[in-house]
Amino acid sequence: MSTDVDGILRRTALFDAHLALGGRMVPFGGFDMPVQYAGILKEHDAVRKRAGLFDLSHMGQFELRGASVGEWADALTINKVATMKPGQARYNVFTNERGGAHDDVIFYRLADERWLLVVNAANADKMWAHVGAERSGDVQLTDLRGERALIAIQGPRSVEWLQPFVGVELAPMKYYACAEAAVRGSRTPAVIARTGYTGEDGFELFLPASDAVAVWDTLLSEYRAHGLEPCGLGARDVLRLEAGMPLYGHEMDEEITPLQAGLAWAIKFDKPAFRGKAALEAQRDGGDFSRIAGLSMQGRVPARAGYPVLLDGAPVGEIRSGSWGPSVQKNIATALVSAPAATAGTRLAVEVRGTAHVASVEPLPFYRRPKI
Repeated sequence: MSTDVDGILRRTALFDAHLALGGRMVPFGGFDMPVQYAGILKEHDAVRKRAGLFDLSHMGQFELRGASVGEWADALTINKVATMKPGQARYNVFTNERGGAHDDVIFYRLADERWLLVVNAANADKMWAHVGAERSGDVQLTDLRGERALIAIQGPRSVEWLQPFVGVELAPMKYYACAEAAVRGSRTPAVIARTGYTGEDGFELFLPASDAVAVWDTLLSEYRAHGLEPCGLGARDVLRLEAGMPLYGHEMDEEITPLQAGLAWAIKFDKPAFRGKAALEAQRDGGDFSRIAGLSMQGRVPARAGYPVLLDGAPVGEIRSGSWGPSVQKNIATALVSAPAATAGTRLAVEVRGTAHVASVEPLPFYRRPKI
């Protein structure tokens, strides 16, 4: 975990607001962050049925400028960047020569030569050093950490509840679209993106840190009585696990490749070259690599990260994430297992404190939001 130079946990602009709301604070990614307020189940329920409000200001935000940003980023990541149009967002992964993941990120193209790059909080220092060391051409980098905040509203009522406070029509915005527009409570335009990490419809607002409290308080004061809940990182982790979204350090890391993490859809092998391409091609062509699989536990005992996974009594991998899944009413998990053990329907066992508990392989995601 990273902290500041004095080893002290950083605080977001909303720290005092979290305390006032009764947030239980924990260290995460070098920050003192709320893990929950009213409880993970209540917050999860709000996001699935109405909407929840998240402070994600611990995420790293970098501004990229220059005519060569697309070409530069294409050489370092698995997905295509240069083909993005202004107003588009795109998921991507920076890879190493072995095909492992430095970090999974989102690029937002704000104008022809201006981009926002959002990286994981725990990897922000590493990623800032990485993009700085790899900078080339006319690429200009600005570290926005400490200057910018990130507030997310997620849930089926997000469009209805956010629309009165922003200067852009939200309903026509496509998933993974973004725009710069006024937000009530913010003195300067914010980046508003239809992105999220919960498996629900929703928006993320990138805005000056000095305006975060006003926007946060405005939304809560208007809609909390109608069911908008402040949500912590605990609910967010359960929501993303149900939705089959990888978490860096669990389903992906420097040694677990995007291919192993189930992100083949994001790897553009038709790009002429990118960091780690040869290793990923060799892994793809070999086909026998261990991979992330979804597990459904048959009993009441939950699986936790690090627990051994067995096939016919022999070790085949380990649990990477696990939780009770309120949306599916059972204990769910992801595991990194050998290829033969990853087939849907395969009966496995998870060793919990010396006892084997039955689990079965299930296709990801565990949860898909209903189509409107």
